Amino acid sequence: MKKIYLVRHGESEGNTGPFRQGVDTPLSPTGIRQAEFVAKRFEAIPIDRMIVSTYQRAKHTAEIINKVINKPIEYSDLIVERKRPSVVVGKPKDDPEVLKIEALIREHFHSPDWRYSDEESFSDLKKRALKTIKYLEECKEENILLVTHGIFSKMIASCIIMGKELTSHEYHNLFLSLTTDNTGISLLERWDESKYDHPWTIATWNDHEHIGEEEL
Repeated sequence: MKKIYLVRHGESEGNTGPFRQGVDTPLSPTGIRQAEFVAKRFEAIPIDRMIVSTYQRAKHTAEIINKVINKPIEYSDLIVERKRPSVVVGKPKDDPEVLKIEALIREHFHSPDWRYSDEESFSDLKKRALKTIKYLEECKEENILLVTHGIFSKMIASCIIMGKELTSHEYHNLFLSLTTDNTGISLLERWDESKYDHPWTIATWNDHEHIGEEEL
């Protein structure tokens, strides 16, 4: 049985700050501590390989984890966060123009291929998640750790639950239900497809007991 561990990066300066974050947003001091705590969890979890988003907050999280587990790392653009319009990156979250653009994107969300500019549409994100799942199915390693992002993790889970026919309405409902805390651990399992019609299961979602308030 193949096991895929999804870990959202530690808290970033953009998660708590006033600006829309981009590729190079670093971890916050809290995010660094979160990464250190989740690294301790993986002392007892067998991992053969790490696949890591190329965004700085994910890379730094993975580097902290890898100080403990010391496994091969592959940095991949395949598992980065959903791309926002370039025009909003670095802008204040409460900037009127940013709010207008984000409202337009929400308004057109159920038009799967609609884009305001250069952001990813629903269809783009779904295709990338399905490509990621196929890539994971083809990996020879049995225990793989993905250090990725909240929205993209939700799309992977949604595609596993609903398959290729996932609609924007279904994804919207799953998105609201699938919470993702910084450094929360989710476990996806793939069983023998010759024995199961639906070989993928979500065994654990967003386990984050390692980030209790008493530790941080």
